[in-house]
Parts: sequence; structure tokens; C-alpha cells
Amino acid sequence: MPDSPKTTTTTTSLQKAAVADRDATDSEITSADLDLVEPVTGATATAPAKARRRRTPFGWYLALFWIAAIVISAIFAPLLPLWDPAVPDYNNVFGGITPQHWLGGDTLGRDNLSRIIYGARASLLVGLCAVLLGAVVGGILGMVAGYFRGRTERVLALVTDVVLAFPGLVLIIAIVAILGASLTNLIVGLAILSVPTFIRLARATTLVVTQREFVQAARAYGCRPMRIILREIAPNVVMPVAAYGFIMVGVFIVVEGSLSFLGLGIPPPTPSWGGMIAGGRTQLIEYPHISLIPAAVMFLTVLAINYVGERSRKLFEVRESNL
Repeated sequence: MPDSPKTTTTTTSLQKAAVADRDATDSEITSADLDLVEPVTGATATAPAKARRRRTPFGWYLALFWIAAIVISAIFAPLLPLWDPAVPDYNNVFGGITPQHWLGGDTLGRDNLSRIIYGARASLLVGLCAVLLGAVVGGILGMVAGYFRGRTERVLALVTDVVLAFPGLVLIIAIVAILGASLTNLIVGLAILSVPTFIRLARATTLVVTQREFVQAARAYGCRPMRIILREIAPNVVMPVAAYGFIMVGVFIVVEGSLSFLGLGIPPPTPSWGGMIAGGRTQLIEYPHISLIPAAVMFLTVLAINYVGERSRKLFEVRESNL
């Protein structure tokens, strides 16, 4: 039986009313959504820029600038218009800051600025060479111990514990007393002290890396252990070792300054920051600039190196956690 015209008209009216209510609801939701989305979109657009600014503080650039200034001036010291750091000027004994001597003179009248710059060459050379030697030897031994385990690991762990149990300063003094005070002996002694620490760091990192899928795949494929260590493990060990080594450079600069202050470091007349600090200790009250200026330079340099090294270590940890 066909529907009556009255029933058809009622059904059509109800459908139109439902469509109108749905359109009104959609328009209300859309309007409300736009009101909420627009401010979020604007905040989201500026979030990456703000995050980048938080990740790279101004102190990072300041520390890099100071390190670059010290390194560049130390490298190009012979080309700079400086006074001879080893030639005394008896007219400038205990001299203050003048247009000719920007940082004054020391107990023999030698220019403090030139001695600080040439002293940076010795301090940086000791720090960098000792860390590089210790990182290479310790990194290789640590990777071998972490990969092969067993007897090799036990022997290296025993040697590491013995060296770490020996007082570091006593070891350096013994080396200097036996071999004599020289730049080479100081570098070798500091490198020996750093090897056990780098062994432990490289071994711990190797133990983690060897559990990764790409190392397991290389083993299953039948690759030789030396190839796995050089091609798969070493690239992942370099970054944490380098970040820690950067911090150790600052530590060794302080150690070199302390030994030179005690007369066990770089022998005179070669300028060093520790030797300059020691040279002015007897006149610290009357002429404090002789010791305080090189001490301030050493402090700022070590602070900048530690800051950059710590930031690099944290950056590596974030990247490692995202792998």
C-alpha cells in the first residue's frame, strides 16, 4: 500500500530538520576548533626555534671563542709581534701594565703576555698529547677486553686496578726523579695515568655495542674479530672516548701547572703557566699580577674546556639514547 501524501511530507520535513541540525553542529564544532587550533599552531611554529636556543646557550659560544683564541695564539705565537719570552728586561722588573707591556713584567722583567702565549703552547701540548696517547692505547685495549672477554679481560682488569691503586702524583714524581724533568717524560707519565680510565670506558662501551644487531649480524656472517672491532665497534666507541678525553685535557693542564709549580714539570726557561704562577708567589702581596694573571688564564681555559666537554658528553648521551 503506497504512502499517503501527508506521511511523505512529514518524513521529508523530518529529514530536512535532521540535516539542518547536523550542519549547524558541524559549523559550531569547526568554529570552536579554529579558535583552539590557531593559537596552538602559532606556538608550535616557534617551538623549534626556542628549543634550539635552549640547546645552544651563549656560554657555549663564549667557551668556544676562548678556546679558539688560546689555540690560535699558541700556534701562531712566533708570527705575532711579541717580546721574546726568555729575554729579561731589567727596566721592566715587576713592571705594571703599560702600552709596551700589556700585562706587565715578571720578576726578571720578561713580558707576561708573551710568556702566557708561549706557555699555552706547552700546556696544550702536554694536555693534548697525553690524552691522545692514553686514549689510543686505552681505547684499543678496552675494545679488545670488551669483545674477547675471558682471560684477556681478567688480565687487563688486574693491570687497570693496579695502576689506579697507585697514587698518580707519586707515580709522576717517580718518573721525573728517575728520567728527569722534561716535556716528553711529563707527557709519558700523564699518558700512563690516563690509560686505565680509557680502558674502562672503552670496555664498558664495547660491552654495550657488542649486543647490537649489526654486531650480531657481522658475527653470524662470519666476519673476522679484527674487522668487527675496526668496522663495527670502533666507530661507536670513538665518540664517548673523545668526549671524555676533551675533559681530561683540562685536567692534565691543571696537573702540568701543579707539577711546574712544584718544580717537577717543564724546566725553565721554557715558559709554562704553572712556572709563571710559581715565579711570582714570593711577591704575591706587592705584585699580585705576576701570579694572578696566568692563574686566571689557566682557570678560564680549563673552565671552557670542561664546559665544552661536558656539553659534548651530554649531546652524545642524547643521541645514543635515541638509537
